[in-house]
Formats: sequence, structure tokens, C-alpha cells
Amino acid sequence: MSFSFSPAPSSSYPLTPYGWDEDWAAAFSPYAEQGLVPGRVVRVDRGQCDVITADGTVRADTAFVVPRDPMRIVCTGDWVALDADGDPRFVRTLLPRRTAFVRSTSSQRSEGQVLATNIDHIAICVSLAVELDLGRLERFLALALSSSSGAALLGEDAGHTPEPVVLLTKADLVPDAATLAHLVQDVEAIAPGVQVLPVSSTTGEGLDVFGAVVSGGTSVLLGISGAGKSTLANTLLGRDVMEVRAARDVDGKGRHTTTTRNLLVLPHGGVLIDTPGLRGVGLYDAGTGVGEVFSEIEELATRCRFHDCAHEAEPGCAVLGALEDGVLPERRLDSYRKLIRENQRIVAKTDARVRSEILRDWKRKGAEGRAAMQAKRGRVR
Repeated sequence: MSFSFSPAPSSSYPLTPYGWDEDWAAAFSPYAEQGLVPGRVVRVDRGQCDVITADGTVRADTAFVVPRDPMRIVCTGDWVALDADGDPRFVRTLLPRRTAFVRSTSSQRSEGQVLATNIDHIAICVSLAVELDLGRLERFLALALSSSSGAALLGEDAGHTPEPVVLLTKADLVPDAATLAHLVQDVEAIAPGVQVLPVSSTTGEGLDVFGAVVSGGTSVLLGISGAGKSTLANTLLGRDVMEVRAARDVDGKGRHTTTTRNLLVLPHGGVLIDTPGLRGVGLYDAGTGVGEVFSEIEELATRCRFHDCAHEAEPGCAVLGALEDGVLPERRLDSYRKLIRENQRIVAKTDARVRSEILRDWKRKGAEGRAAMQAKRGRVR
């Protein structure tokens, strides 16, 4: 039976387990009148994609939706309108995205790369097999907390905000409860308001809690190679769907077993997107996320004497005061500065106003430096 209309969500409708709801039905209704059918992209590979429809999974070509903007390329998690028949079928258009997890391309240009779309939960996987890299985790969190604006960048729905959660995977490798508790506290300190869960695919620790989190909506697993994402996906699915290889003992990194982003339906409800390990996580218009991750620094900044304080050497700087008092760790401030600068560089490549502000700031600092040098020479004389 082929569905050629815009069906309302129900427990019996085949796309309901994949996240189909009344809002998606309303967004699709204009395309139903054109004889198109709805589907969700479960995998993308070289210009073609696998799309789950009411009739099952079909192979579809994306030739009709190849845009100049790489941010609008068909991505795993997208809802699409495609031909009712044909082999392969053709994707005719994307439905407006609710959310999009976006990073800058590895080329360091101003282009963004969409990793997953229409997500409700972002699970950042951090392996406890190696020493915690808090700086990398702060970077992941900044992007995760900016993912609602990823859709806004495309002029689409930005009213939905995904919920991040940090998974400390391979918790069975830290048998001492006190040590594990300290690691959790270290992560909680840099992830204000974010749930932090130690989990183990070996012992099952924490999986009941995480399973409850992902049972509603769409979740995406993110992390570097070797973080245990595919093993975790297999455990939640109750079967070996994703191929897994052992991580290196020296650094805990694994080979990129997962090479595509795959959307999977969980047996107890919810949808999971497994992703390849990320070598680089460049910020892309993540100012909102950086501000949330470093909320304590942003709050301190409101107490600085000057509203445009750079927190470097200005008198009356509350941020530097907290640093001197030992309230604010130096590592934390260094990480904040680094991510702010990186995000400004990315935004400045496409925003003339930001470029002008950065240039004006450079000129101001240069003038202040020259004035300080002249004053110093005057005192020497």
C-alpha cells in the first residue's frame, strides 16, 4: 500500500517510530498535493541516500537538491519529499530543519558541514580509557549548545533546542568509585546544567538512564574515534549492527570503523544517529554555545569596569580578579579565549560587521601599545 497523502501520526503509521509527528505532517502537506511521499534519510553515500518511507527503505538520488550552499546538502536525519515510485527515486526537496549540528570544515574556510539534523538529544561520548581532554569537551559542548542556531543559519525553524548529555564511556575501566566520582565532578564543573553519565557497554552501568533519555525523539552520538560510540549503539539496539574495532592502548583512539552517519530505530523507542569519529571539531558560528559553556566567565564580565573589557590587562577587570583570587582556573580562561577568537575568525569571514569590529579592536590595541612604549621611553629619559 502506497501513502500518497500527508498522513497524520499514529502508532500504526510506519514512519511514527522514526519521529513523524503532526508538525512534520503539516510541513509536508503542500508536497502531498504534488503526489510526493514523505521519508526520513537514514544514510547518505556519494550523492545517493537511503530513505525510510511508509513502504520501507528505498534508494534515492539527491541530484535535484544539490545546492551551492554545502549547508543544504541532504544529511542523515533530514525529512524529505521524494517521488512516489522509480528506481532510484529522486529527493525533490528537504523539509525545514528544526535543528542542525554544524562544524566548520577541516579546510579552515568559512564553510560549515552539517553532521546531523532534526535532533533532540546530543550525546557527547568521552572515553575514560585515556586522560580527560577538558578543552576538547568544551569545544564539543559549545557546538552542541549552538545546534539550535544551526537551523537558524539556514533561515529555518530555530525554536527547538537539543538537550546535550555527556557520556563518560568505558566506565568499567575506572573501578574505584571515588576516582570515578571525581572524574564526573571535573566534567560537571565545565558543563553547567548538562547531565553527565558514566556508562559501560560491558557492565551495563548507566545504560538504563541513558536509554530513558533517548527513548523520546532523535539522538546523535558524537565523539572522537575510539570513544565507544558504535559499541554503545549496538548495546542499545540489542544486536551488532555497527562494526566495532579495538582502540589502541597507547592513546585510546580507534580506527574509523563507522564511515557514514546511520539513523537507527531503538527497540524501546527513539531514534539514534551514530557518526564516524571526528578528528577535528571546528567551531561554526557557535558564539551562543561558547557563552553557555563559559557562563561563569560571561557573568564575571558583566562586573568589569569597561563594557568592552578584553580581560587581558585592563584595570577593574573582574575576570582577571577572579583569576588572581584562584576562583577561576587559568586553563578555563585560556580555553575561553581560544574558542572566542576561533569563533570570531569564522564569523568574520562571512560577516563584514564583525570583520570591522575586529579590525577596530586591533587598531585600538596597537595604539595603546605604542602609547605605553612612548611613556616607558619618556620615563627612561
